[in-house]
Amino acid sequence: MGFFSSVLGFFGFGVGLFAGIVIGYFLFIYFQPTDVKDPTIRPLVEHDSKSLERMFPEIPLWVKNPDFDRVDWLNKFLETMWPYLDKAICKMAKEISKPIIEENTKKYKIDSVEFETLTLGSLPPTFQGMKVYHTDEKELIMELLLKWAANPNITVVVKAYGLKVTVQVVDLQVFAIPRITLKPLVPNFPCFANILVSLMEKPHVDFGLKLLGADVMAVPGLYRFVQETIKTQVANMYLWPRTLDVPVMDPSKAFQKPVGILLVNVVRAQKLKKKDLMGKSDPYVKLKLTEDKLPSKKTTVKRSNLNPEWNEEFKLVVKDPQSQALEISVYDWEQVGKHDKMGMNVVPLKDLTPDEPKILTLELLKNMDPNDVQNEKSRGQIILEVTYKPFDEGDAPKEGTDDDSGAVEKAPEGTPSGGGLLVVIVHEAQDLEGKHHTNPYVRVIFRGEERKTRHIKKNRDPRWGDEFQFMCEEPPTNDRIHLEVLSKAPSIGIHSKEVLGYIDINLADVVSNKRINEKYHLIDSKNGRIQIELQWRT
Repeated sequence: MGFFSSVLGFFGFGVGLFAGIVIGYFLFIYFQPTDVKDPTIRPLVEHDSKSLERMFPEIPLWVKNPDFDRVDWLNKFLETMWPYLDKAICKMAKEISKPIIEENTKKYKIDSVEFETLTLGSLPPTFQGMKVYHTDEKELIMELLLKWAANPNITVVVKAYGLKVTVQVVDLQVFAIPRITLKPLVPNFPCFANILVSLMEKPHVDFGLKLLGADVMAVPGLYRFVQETIKTQVANMYLWPRTLDVPVMDPSKAFQKPVGILLVNVVRAQKLKKKDLMGKSDPYVKLKLTEDKLPSKKTTVKRSNLNPEWNEEFKLVVKDPQSQALEISVYDWEQVGKHDKMGMNVVPLKDLTPDEPKILTLELLKNMDPNDVQNEKSRGQIILEVTYKPFDEGDAPKEGTDDDSGAVEKAPEGTPSGGGLLVVIVHEAQDLEGKHHTNPYVRVIFRGEERKTRHIKKNRDPRWGDEFQFMCEEPPTNDRIHLEVLSKAPSIGIHSKEVLGYIDINLADVVSNKRINEKYHLIDSKNGRIQIELQWRT
């Protein structure tokens, strides 16, 4: 009996289970609960901005805000430069924190606070977007969204009351929106005098703090307290309109304007020591003012002469007669290779009396080190006549102008109305070098017309001063002028003429400014430069 009841119970369980599955499947397929609705599917374009931000919290700022620009190039730049920026930023941080540490150590009677290690790690910050403000002031304002998850190694050692405590900062995260202002903008590199940094909102700062090997931030309540304290303190110091001011250069020097002209007459040199093993030297003189980035002025080369006479005059623009000095260097010209330096000397401008000519006889030295025993060796003398002429108020030339007055004459009679006269003055060239010979001349081509300067034999730094005129029926606003420096082959030899370099100048600036006088780097020349003056006379 027990056996039959067990069998029947087993079959009853199987039948009941099968019937339950069939009925449940039938109810699942053919009946649906009334409180469940099908989801509504909408394209992304139909969602508003807040919904999209909730769905995609990591959308870059340049996508969410059209005022912000994408700056992937900046992130790539930071990635490459980060090893060097890391060292520079850490050095600056030490310099900024040094006076703050000294002040607080005295206040709290701490013996010392030193950085045992200071590095920001191998992970650079990333910028999610940048906004640039345009103002009428001489400044550049940028706002950037900064996100930085760093792996720094910052260890600070504190000594106080005979105890030594080591504190380490790890796992740093910083989210901030800094405003960086470069002002004032100046005409000297790096083109701004100060960097001003402000925060547009309280930053998010998260980090681990190890004290005696244990993570202090794991203490309940301390993490939030430290975060809020840092946010408040940083906001009090740098939240806009408060700023961190980092000086880059002295604005007074950046805006320094010419205050006078130095007239220099290189008279002669005497008792120079020859540099060539065979024969005499070929001397010439270079003149330059200290703190001036313009190319040096050069005299002509005197062949095979140890007592050369030049009597050549030069004008140099003076910006600060109290700090600037005239550098005089004498070189031995070489056809091939580097020119040998024969000697030098300097004349401080503060030693000159304004408007009073002064004749100077200077001993040539190897360098300006007073302790160098080689300066006791005689290298010859150079005789100069110098005159410093300060400007009267309102007479100073504009920055970047040449020594000449810059006045442009009128076109001659018979010039077509609406047209004018294009004047091309080929002044000089420097550091020319031919493969087989250097006998330079210049070919000027404008609207199919060709003119040539005289050629100068065996000279890397020729001076022509040749002037050419082209009559134009209308302003050459859309034209270019081609100037080509060539070397004329010697009358006896197997080598033909050589091209030493060329330039093409757009004439639109000449028409609008009436006159330009600049030095251009020659294309297809290693170091060659040429000085061209262009005038548009109407």
